[in-house]
Amino acid sequence: MRYDFMILDVFTAKPFGGNQLAVLTDARGLTSEAMQTIAREFNFPESTFVLPADDPAHACRVRIFTPAVELPFAGHPTVGTACALAMLEQVPIGDIVLEEGVGPVPVSTARDGDAYSARFRLDRAPQMFDAPSAGDMAAILSLEADEIVDVFSASVGVNFTYVQLRSREAVDQCQLDLDAWRRLLSSHPASQVYMFAGDLKDRGEIYSRMFGPGFGIAEDPATGAAAAAIVGVAASRSGSLNLRITQGVRMGRPSSIDASAAAENGEVRAIEVGGSCALIAEGSIEVPDDYLER
Repeated sequence: MRYDFMILDVFTAKPFGGNQLAVLTDARGLTSEAMQTIAREFNFPESTFVLPADDPAHACRVRIFTPAVELPFAGHPTVGTACALAMLEQVPIGDIVLEEGVGPVPVSTARDGDAYSARFRLDRAPQMFDAPSAGDMAAILSLEADEIVDVFSASVGVNFTYVQLRSREAVDQCQLDLDAWRRLLSSHPASQVYMFAGDLKDRGEIYSRMFGPGFGIAEDPATGAAAAAIVGVAASRSGSLNLRITQGVRMGRPSSIDASAAAENGEVRAIEVGGSCALIAEGSIEVPDDYLER
């Protein structure tokens, strides 16, 4: 059976930048095994599968897969899927709700001529975890320990360990030591590694990279879920703020993510993350019958 798909570049207004996403716009009839296999076939950091919503007030249900695992939530798939459905006019421009593994996720889409963008909202604070040591993270990233400013672990549905470094040059120098990662971090609740340089303050600019070996992602060009958690952590420390995050530069796929968080008396009330999308391709994929629900 044939299934239609769209390929978008997310968190970029220009084609062939940002983070690649495959969206199967009507995935009814596919088994979970089929979705995982198709995601592995596309081999993008994530692929999404659109299904009818459980709640008729919501736009649809979205399942998100990396090449290795299913995720309960992810940022660039949320933004990209909302834009894809708006491009197809399956949802109106404006406010919609996507059902994901973490629950309902409000998303607002916008259109300016042929340009589409979307922004999702989370009404909760990040979950925090005990962080690995700076020494362990230096070994994992092939750095000297004195390059590290701070280490913390947080999640808004996907868990990351954040390593703040002294400079962009240090971020670019990072090389994942997979043996060290397996030994020191693979069993940690937040085993995916997000390195960044910059100030976590209002209107701050962050330069980042992300290694996701546990998800089958060697390096991610744009990580919206990580952006959501980091801006939430920053807001819990210093109050409401906006951040501009640049990622994917060293990969040749520059991305731009806008992230904001509202906080009051140290309590995070809401997190928003958004950016632009570019349509790259449309087509169909043939799925053998033994991958279909019976």
